[in-house]
Amino acid sequence: MAGPSNPPATMKIAVIGQSLFGQEVYCHLRKEGHEVVGVFTVPDKDGKADPLGLEAEKDGVPVFKFSRWRAKGQALPEVVAKYQALGAELNVLPFCSQFIPMEIINAPQHGSIIYHPSLLPRHRGASAINWTLIHGDKKGGFSIFWADDGLDTGDLLLQKECEVLPDDTVSTLYNRFLFPEGIKGMVQAVRLIAEGKAPRLPQPEEGATYEGIQKKETAKIDWDQPAEAIHNWIRGNDKVPGAWTEACEPLQKLTFFNSTLNTSGLVPEGDALPIPGAHRPGVVTKAGLILFGNDDKMLLVKNIQLEDGKMILASNFFKGAASSALELTEAELVTAEAVRSAWQRILPNVLEVEDSTDFFKSGAASVDVVRLVEEVKELCDGLELENEDVYMATTFGDFIQLLVRKLRGDDEEGECSIDYVEMAVNKRTLHMPHQLFIGGAFVDAEGAKTFETINPTDGSVICRVSLAQVTDVDKAVAAAKDAFENGRWGKISARDRGRLLYRLADLMEQHQEELATIEALDAGAVYTLALKTHVGMSIQTFRYFAGWCDKIQGSTIPINQARPNRNLTLTRKEPVGVCGIIIPWNYPLMMLSWKTAACLAAGNTVVIKPAQVTPLTALKFAELTLKAGIPKGVVNILPGSGSLVGQRLSDHPDVRKIGFTGSTEVGKHIMKSCAMSNVKKVSLELGGKSPLIIFADCDLNKAVQMGMSSVFFNKGENCIAAGRLFVEDSIHDEFVRRVVQEVRKMKVGNPLDRDTDHGPQNHHAHLMKLMEYCQRGVKEGATLVCGGNQIPRPGFFFEPTVFTDVEDHMFIAKEESFGPVMIISRFADGDVDAVLSRANATEFGLASGVFTRDINKALYVSDKLQAGTVFVNTYNKTDVAAPFGGFKQSGFGKDLGEAALNEYLRVKTVTFEY
Repeated sequence: MAGPSNPPATMKIAVIGQSLFGQEVYCHLRKEGHEVVGVFTVPDKDGKADPLGLEAEKDGVPVFKFSRWRAKGQALPEVVAKYQALGAELNVLPFCSQFIPMEIINAPQHGSIIYHPSLLPRHRGASAINWTLIHGDKKGGFSIFWADDGLDTGDLLLQKECEVLPDDTVSTLYNRFLFPEGIKGMVQAVRLIAEGKAPRLPQPEEGATYEGIQKKETAKIDWDQPAEAIHNWIRGNDKVPGAWTEACEPLQKLTFFNSTLNTSGLVPEGDALPIPGAHRPGVVTKAGLILFGNDDKMLLVKNIQLEDGKMILASNFFKGAASSALELTEAELVTAEAVRSAWQRILPNVLEVEDSTDFFKSGAASVDVVRLVEEVKELCDGLELENEDVYMATTFGDFIQLLVRKLRGDDEEGECSIDYVEMAVNKRTLHMPHQLFIGGAFVDAEGAKTFETINPTDGSVICRVSLAQVTDVDKAVAAAKDAFENGRWGKISARDRGRLLYRLADLMEQHQEELATIEALDAGAVYTLALKTHVGMSIQTFRYFAGWCDKIQGSTIPINQARPNRNLTLTRKEPVGVCGIIIPWNYPLMMLSWKTAACLAAGNTVVIKPAQVTPLTALKFAELTLKAGIPKGVVNILPGSGSLVGQRLSDHPDVRKIGFTGSTEVGKHIMKSCAMSNVKKVSLELGGKSPLIIFADCDLNKAVQMGMSSVFFNKGENCIAAGRLFVEDSIHDEFVRRVVQEVRKMKVGNPLDRDTDHGPQNHHAHLMKLMEYCQRGVKEGATLVCGGNQIPRPGFFFEPTVFTDVEDHMFIAKEESFGPVMIISRFADGDVDAVLSRANATEFGLASGVFTRDINKALYVSDKLQAGTVFVNTYNKTDVAAPFGGFKQSGFGKDLGEAALNEYLRVKTVTFEY
């Protein structure tokens, strides 16, 4: 039944209710032009006024705070009189915990409307949201109905529904939908009444349910049901009143919060927690408390409240008291006093905030938690706290300790026990992690499997490193997925994400000598080069992409209008999710940084597989992510074999992107696996046979110098190394003479010696391949000018090598050596197009180069060369701001520069009509 035929466009409204929800509805009704003639809310509690009343008082609207509206079943005359004096035409009850007499409900011309957080007639009663979750409803929502003398039985005016997510709690469902959409719904309902279009739809009795108020004494967990039902019970009682059980010996009352059915990759290994009546004992793991239903399926609880009210991480249940208190610096003491003042403002009834002052026992409510989190954010330069953090540290002293740990980047959640391998090298003691890094913790591989990592300088074993198995990949992906979907990483602002990456870069710089030493020890990198390039460029890369974090933006696009309406179309650039990064052994830290920095800047989480022969700088990097405060699960590192770890990452259904640097053969296999599994996004930097064309009109001294660098830089273990030099005939012999002269000056030796030019090859198998490569070149008729042999000393040393008279059909002319082998071919004087044809006669196209003083020739050649990078009168000049990647079978996609971000983003188009 519709309302009056010609109602006014605006009305006189009495708002009866409380809380932030009531405040927001009140504000929106005033913005709509309605006159709020009075606000009726609850009395002050512990000296604090309700937000609705506070807002109305600011606007000069009459505010009434009746402790009750009736006595012995009868409306209080003085209350009714004060109400009637206002002349309200409609009562709006957004959230009301008091019983309002029918004399008030029926008094206005248009009656009264009430908000209820369920899809009536289902879940009548005061705990509707709780029961929506407890019953495992797939749909939730709210109803706005006309008040009557029944219990949530009045005619319906408006309903809106939403999907209930598997891990929703009362808080998440309320914050995501019931609060924001409920405010809009109340305003829409009033608008319909004002326009005379508000329906009155009788509630059906079919499907009607009524459930009582959830109380602590009725929230005990019944263990004789499936895991999903237990999960629903826990989340349906989270935060109030809290699902509880008795556990341990002697029995103690434990209340569970933050439950999830997402247990993919979790293994129930840890300390048993006896629970009377449970199908199986709980298991305290590093991820939290694993519980079991009578169907033997698992659920995971992340937080436990003890009998004394203290909230702890479930993973810390058996760890006892926290570590000793931090000693605060002067700056931290200043921050602590500022936070103390914030507590004092929020808790006005507390005379003095002391370390023992308990936030909640002093009268704070859930709305005060939000206020505290926001005040701390302002005081601490945008530091992101979770509401959960306040519940975990309820006394002021504990809260300051937690806050300072977060500010230092070593909060309890990030604390990690590391079993270092210690080694005195390069006038310093190295501290090297050697285990897998999963979910913010260093852990052994499944079955405690390990492998030896070898020092290429002398062939000795550096240490044993954990060897990841398929189950370890699943655990790491699950940790990365949880961090992406539920963790702090996805909730902090892009600018705060950049701040963390800047901090990580700073830590890498503070540890650059240690990182460079490990790179020399594990990969044979010359220490001075490792400082400048392996580590130096890694630091630059993280700083560069840290700056991009808050500059990733979409665009607005003009489209055809849907006349007479209009349209607005915009795009959003979003992270893709969990990324797998598979890196090679030639630049272990730098290749990790090139891909990971862009990946993290875009907001993704990552599982990294370093090369099995060079895992140690990646694991040290993992330690630095902890120190930087990168949330757990964002970065995971799995040393292991490509056939096991790389393959599982490529096949895994929860991995949405693979970034790979390595051979073309393996790249093709990865691409196929990515397509067959879940059509992953993929970028590949593969093999190369980069041509370098040296014309007779070049600066010959520079050409020799850069030609040497193009081949022998990093022992030839360089993806863009010049795989073939084409030297114009008239300068060929002089060029070769000078190159051989320079090669003989090179000092080959221990990479940690400061005067070493050329260290050992990365590993023994690679050394053997280089020897076979050179033997084949000689066999096919190329002239071996110098080198070609292993150096007779411990380790994997190979002579810098030069071949001339290399013809196009030869194996060494077509295939990459990936070592210190210079391949020189002649070309006829002045025959530019012929040499270009020869240079492009390869399936690879990663890089290329040209040396000439003729700018026209340089432009022409650079235009014709089929490669992702062309160097002109230089070589190896890469920079973090310049995109890097290949053509043809050298792969696709870019590292570095703005273009690299697109490899880790997806574009969403959003179109509005108005």
